[in-house]
Formats: sequence, C-alpha cells, structure tokens
Amino acid sequence: MSGCMVGWAHSKFGKHEGRDIESLIVEVTEAALADAGVGAADIDTIYLGTMNGGFVRQEFPASLVFQANPGFRFKPATRIENACATGSAAIHQGLNAIAAGRARLALVVGVEKMTEVSGAKVGDILLGASYRKEEDAIEGGFAGIFGQIAQSYFQRYGDQSDALARIAAKNHKNGAANPLAQMQKDLGYEFCRTVSDKNPIVAGPLKRTDCSLVSDGAAAVVLADTATALSMKKAVIFRAAEQVNDFLPMSRRDVIAFEGPALAWQQALAKARVSLDDLDLVETHDCFTIAELIEYEAMGLTPKGEGARAILEGWTEKDGRLPVNPSGGLKSKGHPIGATGVSMHVLAAMQVTGQAGGIQVPGAALAGVMNMGGAAVANFVSILEPLRA
Repeated sequence: MSGCMVGWAHSKFGKHEGRDIESLIVEVTEAALADAGVGAADIDTIYLGTMNGGFVRQEFPASLVFQANPGFRFKPATRIENACATGSAAIHQGLNAIAAGRARLALVVGVEKMTEVSGAKVGDILLGASYRKEEDAIEGGFAGIFGQIAQSYFQRYGDQSDALARIAAKNHKNGAANPLAQMQKDLGYEFCRTVSDKNPIVAGPLKRTDCSLVSDGAAAVVLADTATALSMKKAVIFRAAEQVNDFLPMSRRDVIAFEGPALAWQQALAKARVSLDDLDLVETHDCFTIAELIEYEAMGLTPKGEGARAILEGWTEKDGRLPVNPSGGLKSKGHPIGATGVSMHVLAAMQVTGQAGGIQVPGAALAGVMNMGGAAVANFVSILEPLRA
C-alpha cells in the first residue's frame, strides 16, 4: 500500500464544553491543510471517521469538513466507522484511494465528542461495539468487557495487578509531558496500584486508573502519493498498513489470545521487511491497561502469558528497549473514539520527524502503530518512517 502523511493536526483532547463536532473538525482541517502547505481545492477526496452512535445528535457529518473552506465543495466526502479503530479505518480508505490512482491528495479527519451524554449513556453506546446478543448484559459497559478479559487472563497466568499499575503509571508519566493530553499528571505507581475513593474498582480487577478517558477531540492528516510527497516539505511513508478483523462474538475465539492483533503485527512487520527490534517506538491501543499488556505479547515482545515482564523490567518505558505509548496513550491522552486512530498516526509521525517536543524519543526513525476496534476485533497496524532520511 503506497502513501505518505505530508501534513497533520491534532486538537487538545479533553472536555470541550460549548464546542460541537463541527468546530473540532474545522479546527484540525484548517491546521492540517496549513501544515501540508496545500489548499482545499488540491484535495481529491475526504474521509471523516467518527463512531457517534448517540454521543451527539448530528449524524451524516462528512460534509461538515466543507465548513472549513468552500474550496471543498463538490469533493467526494465519506463517513467511516469501525468502532475504536475508526480513525485508522478512515486512513486506510485514504490510502486505498491513493493506491488505486483515484486520488493524489486525500484528507482524513477523525473526531468524537463524547462528553455531552451521561456516563451511563457512554457505557451503553460503547457496548454497541460488542456482540449485543451475548454480551449486552455484561455490567460496567465496555469496562465490563475488558474486566472479563482481565479476569480470564489472571485465571490463566496469575494476578497481574502490579503490571497493570505499572502500565498506568508509565502512561500517566509520559502524558504529563504531552500538551495535547487530557490528563497531564504523573499519578505514580502507588496511586495506580491502590484501590481508593479516587481510584475505585470499575469492573473485575480493573480500577479507574486502568481505564482510558471519556474525551472530546479531533485529529487530521493529509495523505499523498509518494511522487507528490517527494515535493512536499515533509513526508512520512507507510512502510506497511495492515488490517485484520476477527469474529465479533467473544465466544467464538480465545479472547485473551489477541489473535487478530498478533496477525496484524506479523503481516505489517513482514510487509515492511523489519523486525520488532528495528522499531524505535510503538503507539498501541491501551483502552484498558490489560489491553496494552496483552498487546506486548501480540506484537511479539514477549511470549504469551509473559507480557508483564516487558513493563516490570522497564522495556516499554520511554528510555527502555522499546518505548510504548510515549504520548501517554489513550490512558492519559484520552480516547475520543473516532479521533484515536488518526491521533496515534499523527503522534507517531511527529516522533519520526523529530517534532514531538517533550515526548520525543531521541533518534526515533521507525515507529509502529496498533489501533484496535472492539475487543481485538478490528485490528490495524502501521509501520511508519520518514520518506527522506
């Protein structure tokens, strides 16, 4: 799959009172075009990623991108949804259009505004990314789904509460240096490890600090074919962009094996002709700390059941063998569903171009991104590097 990111933008994630999805879309669209040095008239096609499902009343949002610039009028614009992997799915559609020769430049925007509805409503909307026929009665919304996954993992491999707290503490420490993050506070291991009034049990063994944040936010990228990208001021190429989907019902698979993420990683590394050891960092989908733990195994960092080693021995710290989520991840940065996949690609692109500021991994030149929809159902892995050294 050919294609490069030649411009990007990222709103601050958090609770944006008084703003709607239109204003978030317009903000990142204008900024991404300016960053790429292109105009709306130069864009051939537009993909807008948002899950919605009832977070906001406004549906049919693809043409809201046009509110940023009348030069977009009459361009094709399409809304994409693939649960928590919506942003990466939208990027893939842009890459597909470029690979097919249907576009030279594509604009991809990811957006979500989750904070207009109650916590109970958020939980119910997110359960729409589960198999309702069998999983609708699980208590705790999507946290309940991953609470069950954590419980099953603990039953098979032993209590991993120390490792989960270390992951939470790592990501909050990283996020404290990220000005785009929703929560810029280093909570420390002891707080994350201890059940308290401020850190209660949410579902199964998962505490509040094990769960990503309900967020508003948007991110955007301008994609270009390689020939066009060579003439741009900056370009990050997709060495690989792989998608693997699995069965939706958890009952049809070993849900703690994360077979879909593992296969997506295998395919992406093979396509890019690199090994995991070649990567300088990974931005991975830590919707819950147990997800990041199992993703260590899925990417091949440790054997199955030994993911805890990666965090307990410091491998995935910012100064470790393979920094994971130097941005703070979904845990600290926030998780506005449709924006997340685009955000992860933007932050990885910033890293490999040396533009990540306080969260920069020194010398980063090759990055992996793993964005997951549902409980390891829709799995996207990208391998990114600068087009020009």
